[in-house]
Amino acid sequence: MNRPPTRYSTSGNPEAQYEPGSRKRVLRNLTGITSIRTMELAETWCLKDTYEEAARRYAPTHRFTETDIRNLHKLWLGRIYPWAGQYRTVDISRDGHRFAVPRLVPGLMAEFSGDVLKRGTPCKGMKDSGLVAALAEVHVEFILIHPFREGNGRVARLLADLMARQTGWPWLSYQSIQGKGYPRYLGAIKAGLDRNYEPMSRIFSGILADSG
Repeated sequence: MNRPPTRYSTSGNPEAQYEPGSRKRVLRNLTGITSIRTMELAETWCLKDTYEEAARRYAPTHRFTETDIRNLHKLWLGRIYPWAGQYRTVDISRDGHRFAVPRLVPGLMAEFSGDVLKRGTPCKGMKDSGLVAALAEVHVEFILIHPFREGNGRVARLLADLMARQTGWPWLSYQSIQGKGYPRYLGAIKAGLDRNYEPMSRIFSGILADSG
């Protein structure tokens, strides 16, 4: 359901501080965790709880907004990081790609909420082809913004899961985008820079096939 977290390169900022004693491998946190493995376990257990709560909280007819996304992030990581649920104030990059600069994130998320999420949710009543298209666009655009300091990929997958559940699907399997499948996934994200969502649509078609 989730990938191990990856630490990003950042500019200097309190959000970039590391937990003392972690050898700059674990972000400063509310629990004093200094081990990567322990932090991975803590994040995973908190995410499991978040899935259960989110399933109770959001109805099949719910239209998701940026407020929901921030609430999901805080619900998940609020016991671990002081900035959970807040948009990042640091620059981050990964795989040679720099995500949106922090000052643009609030505006981009408002646009994402009023455009992409408004059109793509709720998913209740959608045929699988419509669901795949909605999942692909929402996922790509969210990842390209990368609004949070940590956990963007897992929040994106949680949102995809909640959208799919609105049409009666179970929690989705993401094994196909891990390991050897990750480069193809990364290519689909990069295709979204030109608003080309077909590669990601093909990926989500496979995810649904693996999850049925």
